[in-house]
Amino acid sequence: MSDASKQQISNHKHAWLIPFTCLLVGGALIGISTNLAKYAGQIGITPLAFLFWSITGAAIILWIVAVIKQELPPLNARSIEYYFVAALVSVAGSNLLLFSAIPHVGAGFVALIISLPPLLTYLGALLLRMEQFTIIRAFGVIAALTGAGVLAVRKMTAPDASLFWILMALCGPVLLAIGNIYRTLRWPDQASPSALAPGMLIAATLLLLMCGALPDFSVAVSLTDWLPLGVIAVQAGLFAGQFLLLFMLQKTGGPVLLSLLGSVGAVVGVPVAVFLQGEAPPSGLLLGSSMIALGVALVTWGGVRMATKPK
Repeated sequence: MSDASKQQISNHKHAWLIPFTCLLVGGALIGISTNLAKYAGQIGITPLAFLFWSITGAAIILWIVAVIKQELPPLNARSIEYYFVAALVSVAGSNLLLFSAIPHVGAGFVALIISLPPLLTYLGALLLRMEQFTIIRAFGVIAALTGAGVLAVRKMTAPDASLFWILMALCGPVLLAIGNIYRTLRWPDQASPSALAPGMLIAATLLLLMCGALPDFSVAVSLTDWLPLGVIAVQAGLFAGQFLLLFMLQKTGGPVLLSLLGSVGAVVGVPVAVFLQGEAPPSGLLLGSSMIALGVALVTWGGVRMATKPK
């Protein structure tokens, strides 16, 4: 076997490292940003204003990255449709629901329920023939969903539970799952992750700005206090990294592996909420988080086996 052939086989076997790294780092950023959203509410920033300015900052950061890499967002009918639909389900709509629910249900619970999209994404991918059925990955998705389900049910049966906000929060994962499928199906031809991410975030800022024009809604923040501005700046950086990694994972790992970003976010976000935010540990935390971690491991392992399987 030639050296070139050996190198090609080696690269193929290690191709899983990129999506796996994107999964771990991107998920960690989701867990941290969820907790930062709760802190933003505690210092007086409304969910809409916090989300709008953070997304705007992230869009600027990723636009600069796209300019440096000379990969500007394409502008045509297909890509503009992609930006706005993806922005609605994956950024503006889902995050506004989740961030609005945090003061009522807690950052820990929201960090947990963003691990729910895998089953919906997996079923959608199977129905649309985007994903090949494998026992290992199916058990992984079921394990992750079961772990999140245990925690969600325990939360809903708590004496002080707000059923309205729990249901509103649960709508967020549904939108995220729809976004996972949509972005894969409608990915513009020849477009890179570095080009699509800023386009989606710019569309999200426009949607949120229109929302801020409605009665009783506002994107205004205080310009005299440096703390809110600093928190927004940190969240903008987190969002920039999160959405760039999301698109990289979408391209390299597919919609099902992408959907496990929320599971990793839960494993990171819940301890942060408990130990740094002072929230009470969710009931069933050990069982739920263990099942989620098992699900991530099984789906990742199944993806590695598929990537390295001789064709």
